Amino acid sequence: MSDTDHVDVLIVGAGISGIGAAYYLQREHPQRSYAILEARGVTGGTWDLFRYPGIRSDSDLHTFGYEFKPWRDEHAIATADKILAYLRETAAENGIDSHIRFHHKVLGADWDSTRSRWTVDIERTHADGRGVELVQISANWLFCGGGYYRYDQGYTPHFEGRDRFTGHIVHPQHWPEDLDYAGKRVVVIGSGATAVTLVPSMAPTAGHVTMLQRSPSYVLPVPAKDAFANTAKRLLGDRLGYAAARRKNIIKQRSVYVLCQKYPTAARWLIQKINAGKLPKGYPVDEHFAPRYNPWDQRLCAVPDGDLFKAISNGSASVVTDRIATFTERGILLESGRELEADIIVTATGLNIQLFGGMTLTVDGQAVNLSNTVAYKGIMLSGVPNFAFAFGYTNSSWTLKVGLLCEHFCRLLKHMDDNGFDAVQPEFTGSQTRPLLDFAAGYVQRSIDEIPRQGVDGPWQMTMNYTLDAETLRKGPVEDPALRFEKSLVIA
Repeated sequence: MSDTDHVDVLIVGAGISGIGAAYYLQREHPQRSYAILEARGVTGGTWDLFRYPGIRSDSDLHTFGYEFKPWRDEHAIATADKILAYLRETAAENGIDSHIRFHHKVLGADWDSTRSRWTVDIERTHADGRGVELVQISANWLFCGGGYYRYDQGYTPHFEGRDRFTGHIVHPQHWPEDLDYAGKRVVVIGSGATAVTLVPSMAPTAGHVTMLQRSPSYVLPVPAKDAFANTAKRLLGDRLGYAAARRKNIIKQRSVYVLCQKYPTAARWLIQKINAGKLPKGYPVDEHFAPRYNPWDQRLCAVPDGDLFKAISNGSASVVTDRIATFTERGILLESGRELEADIIVTATGLNIQLFGGMTLTVDGQAVNLSNTVAYKGIMLSGVPNFAFAFGYTNSSWTLKVGLLCEHFCRLLKHMDDNGFDAVQPEFTGSQTRPLLDFAAGYVQRSIDEIPRQGVDGPWQMTMNYTLDAETLRKGPVEDPALRFEKSLVIA
């Protein structure tokens, strides 16, 4: 193991959250040293990892993009290549690239209270393929910006008879570059955002694409281009036009969410009416697009310009709602007795949650059990000093929350500098907690007992309201009775 390097702030992950954190840090604290550790060999995170056909955002880029960098493309719902170019341009024009250390996978981190610093164990892979070595970097702060799912493994449930199928089985997280589906019969298992993206993207080339779902999800057509945003940009210029579009879409997102939560019956009726208007007359909307749960109990699936409905209407795609009995040599046998013949089966069955890239944390030699911690303001964990993480909105654009968290993080650092503090940790004294995410999605529910909790009031709530968070994180006081500030016992 090599000699230990040291930085003030160690950011884990060079995706949208990590790049954003680096920008805010160097803008507000230019004197601080930092490094970004990226386990893979490129920047971009999700937007480089996933390569399946049609991959795109399911949020508009005027809110999913950074507040400080206007989104200039005319498409508000954008494909991965455009998002990736935007992220890499942000990193390059702000000199963030030079701080990224590729092929550095964080294994674990140990906090030493006497020195007020983390020692981080890292597996570094040589770019020339000559193997790996273990290295260490110490840091005053850890900031985890690596998202919430496992990069090396998607979720696939057990399918009876899977080995009998003679065609190709593909998970979207591991899409083969050479997969030829031209003229082929494709069955996409799933009904979430990935499935509703894949089906219309593959349909023009494939022989036929069938979306096989156990139960429906809410699907809502949205314009791929934002007429207001493009007009505002033309009249006001990039920066002011972007700000106006961002504000409009923040209000729109919140209004839709509140409507769905407050008037679920009316929202359900409205969504189904919109869907029926996009589908052929007499189409069984209730069978294929009427979920059992209320709108926004799970995330709404956005389909730009109604492309999924167009594929169904022109016959290149279809939806089947049924349960799988078993895979067969030729496809999938359903519980209804129907067999779906397929050349390719795509298991768009979701993700595996893994916070902080799977790293282990210890504080003064004691292992941290994440399920016993409570999130503070959605950015820190109880009992874990000088540790911050980025977790965005589930009911709105992810990056809206991440930007606010980064701003608050920088304000916290300034408060510590001004008062000579070296360490801070939240201390939870309450007795009641609840799951970190009040979200019914399967990928959340599968891991809910393995991740931190949230409290029931005050700064211990994992809020999902941009307006409230802006007041708290951007303008509210940094000092809090729940925070314990300390000075180091040893001068490093």
